[in-house]
Amino acid sequence: MRRLAWAGLAVYVLCAAGTVALIALQDARADGLGVFAFAGYAAAGTVFALRRPGNAVGWLLLTVAAAFALSAVGTGYAAEPSNPGREAIAWLTATIQFAWFPVVAIFLPLLFPHGRPPSPRWWPVLWLGVAGLVFDGVGAAIAPGRLELSDANVVNPLRVPGPLPEILSALGSITGILAMALAALALAVRFRRARGIERQQIKWFASVGILGLVLLAFAVFVNLVTGDEAPALVDAIVVGAWLTGFILLALGLPAATAIAILRHRLYDIDVVIRRTLVYGALTATLGATYLGLVLLIGLAVGQSDLAIAASTLAVAALFRPARGRIQSTVDQRFYRRRYNATRTLEAFGGRLRDEIDLEALGADLRGVVRETVQPAHVSLWLRSGP
Repeated sequence: MRRLAWAGLAVYVLCAAGTVALIALQDARADGLGVFAFAGYAAAGTVFALRRPGNAVGWLLLTVAAAFALSAVGTGYAAEPSNPGREAIAWLTATIQFAWFPVVAIFLPLLFPHGRPPSPRWWPVLWLGVAGLVFDGVGAAIAPGRLELSDANVVNPLRVPGPLPEILSALGSITGILAMALAALALAVRFRRARGIERQQIKWFASVGILGLVLLAFAVFVNLVTGDEAPALVDAIVVGAWLTGFILLALGLPAATAIAILRHRLYDIDVVIRRTLVYGALTATLGATYLGLVLLIGLAVGQSDLAIAASTLAVAALFRPARGRIQSTVDQRFYRRRYNATRTLEAFGGRLRDEIDLEALGADLRGVVRETVQPAHVSLWLRSGP
């Protein structure tokens, strides 16, 4: 198992180095350098596979890195028409180029964090994901026409005429989407049943993965709605959302998995989620306010410079009150216990200034401790005498 883990890391490193060499020698585009974004998967997968070889999570991370690296080096090799065996490499690369995505979207959520599903009845979801992966691979392998591979103008040598390739691709898409939905449901079921450390582990994994997928879905949706006629600002937003989502899935997800599995600073996730909600909502609110003010003032006055200056000042003035309001709303909605504890302590502090009866103060203090800390037992000792 140790040799297999080191072999998987060696495959990733050699393919990444080969991709760089092909880009330099063939003067090709540097799209293949995205393989280095998956270095986190290779590193985390190797560490987990060496330390916990019985846990499938490490092997899945290593598989994602190796599959993406093989696809990158194959794409770079097929881009040069004079390379020997170019058609075979292009065909193989087109067949496996998206094999890493089901591993991230189906197998990891289903098996995280212990390397097995929440219960034996969830095993069919794993086989459903495997079936979708096979359908997609076979459909791409026998699709007629040119291979769907960037920088490689190669006709599929194993093309099969007729509707069979499209049927297989459709089956792969349907089973893949169904398996992704069931894997997300399995993770939600595991989270509801989890307690303590396992609950914090799932929070780390789910928060990064969901945010990355939401950003990618948002970019795809906006791109489909606006098409090629989108304004420059919308294009910038789509590109920013796509890059952020890709970075979260490529770098953030293995980092979150490493924190969850190794349990390093595990309980900081509540702070991360809280700040993400607060500052994400704050950014969206201030951005919408800024754009709305620019449009309204620009239409009313007709001077873009004045509209931009006035909108900037208004947004700067709204920052602190908007942040406080959003933070209070987030605490009240998602962190009710902390919100209630804060309100209770604030009320107790107000009563403390006016209370002079020692017995009433002691009873009030014990009540506050019960409401905020929720201990099994409360005792209060008061020193008698001077």
